[in-house]
Amino acid sequence: MSHVRAPEPRQRPAWTKSVRAALIATVAVSIVLLAFAWPTATSKTENLPVAIIGTQEQIATISEKIPDNMLELHPVANRQDIINGIKTREVYGGIVLGGEPEILTASAASPVASQMLTGIGTTMQRGIDQQVIENTTQALQKITSALSQGPSGLAALQGQQGSGQQAGTPPTVKTTDVVPLSEDDPRGSGLAIAGLPLTIGGMIGGVLISTLVTGVRKHLLAIALYGVLGGLMLTAILQGLFGFLIANFFANWAAVGLGIAATASVIVGLSSLLGRAGLAIGAVLTMFIGNPISALQSPKEFILAPFGEIGQWLVPGLSGTLLRDLSYFPEANIAGQIWALIGWVILGAVLTILGHHKNESALTGKDETKEEPVHHREHRPQCQAQHSATGQQPAVSQQGEQVHYGDAARQDSATEAGATA
Repeated sequence: MSHVRAPEPRQRPAWTKSVRAALIATVAVSIVLLAFAWPTATSKTENLPVAIIGTQEQIATISEKIPDNMLELHPVANRQDIINGIKTREVYGGIVLGGEPEILTASAASPVASQMLTGIGTTMQRGIDQQVIENTTQALQKITSALSQGPSGLAALQGQQGSGQQAGTPPTVKTTDVVPLSEDDPRGSGLAIAGLPLTIGGMIGGVLISTLVTGVRKHLLAIALYGVLGGLMLTAILQGLFGFLIANFFANWAAVGLGIAATASVIVGLSSLLGRAGLAIGAVLTMFIGNPISALQSPKEFILAPFGEIGQWLVPGLSGTLLRDLSYFPEANIAGQIWALIGWVILGAVLTILGHHKNESALTGKDETKEEPVHHREHRPQCQAQHSATGQQPAVSQQGEQVHYGDAARQDSATEAGATA
C-alpha cells in the first residue's frame, strides 16, 4: 500500500513579518499625524462673526481695509447690543466706528479671535494717526500760503483757527475685553488642553468596561458609575487643583461626567456589536476625527467647512463648548450641547443592547447545531436492535459518537473497499 505524502506548505521568510510590521506602523503613525495636522494646515481666518456700529459709508470703508471674507459683519444699533451678542456667543466681538472708536473682544471665547480683533483696532489707530498727519500737513500748507498773502491771509487763517484746533484732536481706539479669561488661565491654554484628557478618559473607560465587564446591565451600570466617579475626579483636578474651570463645581461635574460617559457608552456599544473592530472604530471616531475638529483652540469658523460645524456635534466638541459656556458665558444657550451628549449616551446604550441580543442569538444558533437531529434519536432504538440481531456493534465516528445503522453500513463498506485496495 503506497502512501502519497502531502506537500508541506511553503513557509514565508522570517523577514517578511518584520517588513509587514514596519509598514503597518508607518501607515498608522502617518494617519495619526494627518488627523491632527490636517485641521491646522487647512484652517483659514475667515467668516468670523463680528458686530459693528457705524454708518454705511464707515462700514464700507472698514470692509475695504480688511482682507476679503475675514469677518462676517453684523450691523447693530448700539454698544449694548454688541455686549449681549458676545455674552450669548452669537458674535466673537464688536467694532464701534465714529467719534469714539472701540474694539470689543472676548478672550474667553477665543484668544485667537481676540488677538485678531485687537490687531484690527491697531490698524484703525494707525489709519487715524495717518489721517491726523495728513491734516497737519494740509494745515501747514495753509499757513504758508496765508503768510505769503500778507495781512488778509493772516486774518482768514485766524478765523479758521478755532475749528482747526477742534478737528485736529485725534481720537484713540479703545479696546475692551468683555469676557476675559481667569487669572489662573490667562492665555486660555488650560481650557483648550482640558478637552484632551476628557477624550482620552472616555476612551479608557470604554475600553476597560468592554473588556472587564460582561452583560448588558453591568455594562450600563459601569458606564453610569464611571460618569459619576470619573467626572468627580476630573473636575476636582481641572477646577480645584488648576483652576481651569470657574463655574459652579456641581455644574462642571455634571458636564464632565456626561462627556466621558458619552464617549465610553459609544465605545462599549460598538464593541458589543462589532467586537474588536468596534473598539477601533470608537477610538478613531473620538480621537482622530472628533478631537482634531473640536475647535477647542480656535473658532469653528476657521476650520475647513463643513468640518468645523460637524465637530460641534461630536463628543469632544460638545464637551469643550459646554465647559467653556458654563465657565464664562452663563447667558449662552447650553441646551443643545446637553441634549446632544445625552443622545450619544443613549446611542451607546442602544448599541450595547443590540450587541447583547446579537451575541445571544449567535450562541443559541450554535447550541441548536450541536443537538442531535430528531430522526436520529427516533431511529436509534431500531438501529440498536438490528445491531444486536446481526451481532454487530454500532459504528463509532472519529469524534467518539455512535452513528445509526445506515451510517455504520456505509462506514463498513468504505472499510472493505480500503482493505481490497
